[in-house]
Amino acid sequence: MKKLLALPLTFALAASALAACGPQDDNKSTGGKKEAAGDKPDKLVIWEDQEKGVGTQDAIKKFEEKYGIKVELKEIPMLDQQEKLRLDGPAKKGPDIITTPHDRIGPLAIEGLIAPIEVAGDTTKLYTESSINALTYDGKLYGLPKSTETPVFIYNKKMMDKAPESLDDLLAFSKGDKGGAQYGYLANWTDFYFAHGILSGFGGYVFKDDNGTLDPKDVGLANEGAVKGLEYITSWYKDGLFPKGIIGEKAGSTIDGLFTEGKAASVMNGPWSFQGYKDAGIDIGVAPMPKLPNGEYIKTFIGVKGYNVSAFSANKEWATKLVEYITNEESAKTRFEKTAEIPPVVSLMKDPIIADNEAAKAVAVQSERGVPMPNIPEMAEVWAPAANALQLSATGKSKPQAALEGAVKTINDNIKANHSK
Repeated sequence: MKKLLALPLTFALAASALAACGPQDDNKSTGGKKEAAGDKPDKLVIWEDQEKGVGTQDAIKKFEEKYGIKVELKEIPMLDQQEKLRLDGPAKKGPDIITTPHDRIGPLAIEGLIAPIEVAGDTTKLYTESSINALTYDGKLYGLPKSTETPVFIYNKKMMDKAPESLDDLLAFSKGDKGGAQYGYLANWTDFYFAHGILSGFGGYVFKDDNGTLDPKDVGLANEGAVKGLEYITSWYKDGLFPKGIIGEKAGSTIDGLFTEGKAASVMNGPWSFQGYKDAGIDIGVAPMPKLPNGEYIKTFIGVKGYNVSAFSANKEWATKLVEYITNEESAKTRFEKTAEIPPVVSLMKDPIIADNEAAKAVAVQSERGVPMPNIPEMAEVWAPAANALQLSATGKSKPQAALEGAVKTINDNIKANHSK
């Protein structure tokens, strides 16, 4: 799932072209009849992610019984919904609600494909602050959270009795007997998605956060903290604790192979990897990430999937009501039971269904410690230069500071060239 949430956004955002694509008439219905003065539509249409409808069906049935509105659920791969909405929305055959990763919220909003929603303050308080922030763009809320995910610490219980409290402890383990493994710990720290938590934990940041608004003109990936973070990452490579094969595009698959073969005692990965490790016969333990040497938590990127109201819907108020219903505590709990997607609902964090589930609890706790991936379009310019800097430093081809300064220059130049207003 990491790939779903961290894919660079490549579509064009030229304002003149986007204006023609946006909704021209709020009375153009996509899921039912014209809404006027709160009249109920005959039908609402929701696009759910592929093979995830089972987690939403119960809530939809109860909504239909309570409000007398038919809800049509269609399963469409999440990353295909954006392009399909571009075509189906203006043609008046699109949905009232879609589901999408939060890092696409900014571009979707700019393009005029999704609409901001208005909900009561009591509603937003149901969810973790970070998940609501993830679905907020330019001061407006563009949906409610469905699920959250983030990298965590995963270990082989046959080689490690319990998760270490700190990376210092993990370092000592990796320099010791390693529980009989070849490597004590492996992490894809030349991929910025995974490395961000280290850089950020030392004080680096992608874009300056000004009370919830990200400033793309203030990139903090070459500040003192970020440099310290990359120096720490690089030390694992210099000391031979990471093999040369976990640099670059094949690093992730190499790490998975070493872990499933019993050659690595522990890894950094996300909930999307749990089942594959179990299927390989590994008795895994899962915990939040260990603390950094400076005593701070690793601030991993968190990804939030949300339900969003289509800007083409003529039934926005009722669509919003449906979004509230399918993300409330009861609905979220049922969805977790059926899909294992972890809902960022505050009350459920303490519910036994998550609190007594080692893996789910680890993801929930780490999600609270992490930060949402930036959801502004300028984030598309960060991934490649940041990864290049990480690889240059890890391979010894550049000093950490020089590598990061070069990355930031490239990021700023690309933002200026591609996102100037």
